[in-house]
Amino acid sequence: MSSLPLGYSIDGEYEKAVEKGFEDFPRAPVDKPFSYGTAGFRMRADLLDYVMLTVGVLASLRSRKLMSNTIGIMITASHNPAEDNGVKLVDPSGDMLEETWEHWATAFANAWEPAKLKAAYINCIEECKIDQRKEAHVIIARDTRPSGDRLVKALIAGLEATGTKYTDYGYATTPQLHYLVRAINTQRQAQPYGEPSEEGYYKKLGSAFTTVMQYANPNGALTVDCANGIGAPKLKELIKYLPEDKLQINIVNDRIEQADLLNEKCGADFVKTQQRGPQDFVQTAKPGERWCSFDGDADRIIYYFNDDEKVFRLLDGDRIATLAASFIGDLVRKAGLEDEVKLAVVQTAYANGASTRYIEQTLKLKVECTATGVKHLHHVAARYDIGVYFEANGHGTVLFHPRALKAIRKHEPQSPAQLEALDTLKALTDLINQTVGDALSDMLLVEAVLAHKEWTVKEWNLTYKDLPNKLAKVNVADRSSYRTAHGSAERQLEHPTGLQAKIDDIVKKYQDGRCFVRASGTEDAVRVYGEAAEIFDVEDMVTRVIESISIQQMVLVGNTSFRDQRQQEEHEMGLGLERGAQEPPVGNG
Repeated sequence: MSSLPLGYSIDGEYEKAVEKGFEDFPRAPVDKPFSYGTAGFRMRADLLDYVMLTVGVLASLRSRKLMSNTIGIMITASHNPAEDNGVKLVDPSGDMLEETWEHWATAFANAWEPAKLKAAYINCIEECKIDQRKEAHVIIARDTRPSGDRLVKALIAGLEATGTKYTDYGYATTPQLHYLVRAINTQRQAQPYGEPSEEGYYKKLGSAFTTVMQYANPNGALTVDCANGIGAPKLKELIKYLPEDKLQINIVNDRIEQADLLNEKCGADFVKTQQRGPQDFVQTAKPGERWCSFDGDADRIIYYFNDDEKVFRLLDGDRIATLAASFIGDLVRKAGLEDEVKLAVVQTAYANGASTRYIEQTLKLKVECTATGVKHLHHVAARYDIGVYFEANGHGTVLFHPRALKAIRKHEPQSPAQLEALDTLKALTDLINQTVGDALSDMLLVEAVLAHKEWTVKEWNLTYKDLPNKLAKVNVADRSSYRTAHGSAERQLEHPTGLQAKIDDIVKKYQDGRCFVRASGTEDAVRVYGEAAEIFDVEDMVTRVIESISIQQMVLVGNTSFRDQRQQEEHEMGLGLERGAQEPPVGNG
């Protein structure tokens, strides 16, 4: 073993290679700094080559810091158009990158010259006490965007510069990569997460779905809009592992060979934001037929249908959360585990208030509200025995705490009914991808629940009526001046001083009124969400809140022309394109 100080490679080999990597993949000449957030890095694809290099470098350090466990890297821009791309890291358990490491990703990506990248690399080693003599292991995958093949070369350059052992899994959905990371890192544990291969992923879901459906039969076919993305070929592969008599699936928007069609007027984000189905749905869907849409990397899912009056009805993430929670809660009770296993639903402030009341008053389950963003939802859900979380945009999953899994495994059923419930509950722990929201897995979950309940989408839609709601955007001079109070789950403003009191005075005039303001995560703007008993009340309430914000802006800044010019320049440079990642569109209003 070398006697070099902790952290340094022999003769500074890695440090020199990292510095040279900058010369091979120079940073794009744009002034605005890059920022790593919930969605990782996301921007126009032609700006990403250098960023990919730095992500490869960072992944090597993260693996070495975590005892040589495997780190995942996913190249995708999710629901963004084909000309964009992005990249994010996956930690050993299949979770998103630990938040304390996001600033290192940002620092590496904003090194403006070779020496500064080398310095940032050494700083990370020293502050995090990383031993470069340890092995580093990374796996990578990408969606179907044409730029992915080019960007993976820059990524591999960063991995090779730091002596990292890597495996390229080629094309995969984002949830499949998360699955692979956890499966690889748990192979030596008593309960491995699954076989560490794409086939292992299909086998796990297929076997679990077969078990879950042994006591149920489906009601009609499901049509799946795959957004012309990676979900299409992967769903076709998954179907081979599903029981033929338990689920009929028709696939539309599967043209992955035409890159410009990715997410184009189709996919989960389009359906949610436009409140309408893709063209195939508009042209062919009959009343009551069950449809769903994935997004470009298949980590979101939205259901929808036309009612008997041919009115479009959306079944979004709130609806999926309530459906899953009601079914799993019933199984826990029927299995005789209600004293040992507690279930909760985790929501953000964007969840429709009607869904919250339904969960608390009808399902009699606990609801916890947390800050916007999957990482917040996931971490809070992980604290419960069973934590159900879905954002309104269709991204979510169900987490089973180890103590719940132990209780389910060890429980001795006292009747045939308890045995049936227990078998179904055990299978659900395998059917649900617990690492991240997964459109394929969540689709099978929804189909299983509807089959067990013997519900059509019409009956699912009747469980509660969404409150009319509206989401608006207001441009501001400085979004950082809008800060929410700690512990309020972003529902109460702390600054600017006095604005929250004005909002409260406005809201109290409306039946079932609720309104909050939070800063955008991607631009100098604030989001205003409001809901009330009547749609005209929502419009009036949100308009009055926007007026209060605008009046305060005029007092604070007066002239905003410079801001508008700057936003236009940034748009032209292709920055700030993390569309919908921080502020999920909400509601049926």
